[in-house]
Amino acid sequence: MTRQRLWAIQYRYAPYFFVAPFVILFCVFMIYPLGRSITLSFQKAAGPRLVRFAGVSNYAFLVQDLIFWKAVLNTVYFAAVFLILQVPASLGLALLLNSKRIAFRNFLRFAFFSSHLVGKVFVAVIFSLLLAERHGLVNRAIGALFPFIGSEIKWLAKPNLCMPAVIIAALWLSIGYGMIYFLAALQTVDRELYEAAEMDGAGRWGQLWNITLPGIRPVLIFMVLVGTIGSFQLFELPYILFGGAGPNYSALTIVMYLFQTGFESGDIGYASAIGWMLVLLILAVSIAQIRVMRAAREEDR
Repeated sequence: MTRQRLWAIQYRYAPYFFVAPFVILFCVFMIYPLGRSITLSFQKAAGPRLVRFAGVSNYAFLVQDLIFWKAVLNTVYFAAVFLILQVPASLGLALLLNSKRIAFRNFLRFAFFSSHLVGKVFVAVIFSLLLAERHGLVNRAIGALFPFIGSEIKWLAKPNLCMPAVIIAALWLSIGYGMIYFLAALQTVDRELYEAAEMDGAGRWGQLWNITLPGIRPVLIFMVLVGTIGSFQLFELPYILFGGAGPNYSALTIVMYLFQTGFESGDIGYASAIGWMLVLLILAVSIAQIRVMRAAREEDR
């Protein structure tokens, strides 16, 4: 009876023991920090022990905080320009390397994807040298190709060039990453559709618009959503590239402002409010994108 009872207990509770490590870690490192951040967003904090309840004053101040809205504008600007450039560039590169006419396709695919394997901090350090005034490789190339522009472009000193510099570094880091997803999607499109389109006299642009894009639409939606969320979480590239917010807060992002407020200024409560405002912004933008793409899909039908 004892052995049978042990087997019965094991049979009944074994699944709970198997999932217990994940549940414990999830609660400790996910549920508790989220709940704690919610409570902190309604408090004023000047350290771990100096905490007092402040109601919605953090959110009220956040709405009127001009620096926060400057960070929002910078982040939205980066996200819009980055997606407009990254998605078509990744798709174009995938279409090129999906062609059987290209020699050394596998090597080129790995070469373009390998940039994504490098950490963002390392990329920021590299581009701080590439974009250096006069001696940077980018400025020297621009000066050689366009002498009327010159090679003394102050990418890291002029406010209107700071975010473009971050976008250039981010594109170098992520175009190969998007290329891999589009390559996988292109290989799932039925080749017979292209053959039928050729027989009907459709050109390459017609095949791209009527066969390729509808066939890879799920991956396209995924890339836009992931790119949007990643853009709103931008932190390492501008922070390392400029050593902070840049001249006149021109490289300040929402996550960078959160970091500076919480870990440099010590106001954990206000930083928590910034974090939850970021969550709401990402949620709103993602829902809007999904609805727009769903409406476009229904129109196509």
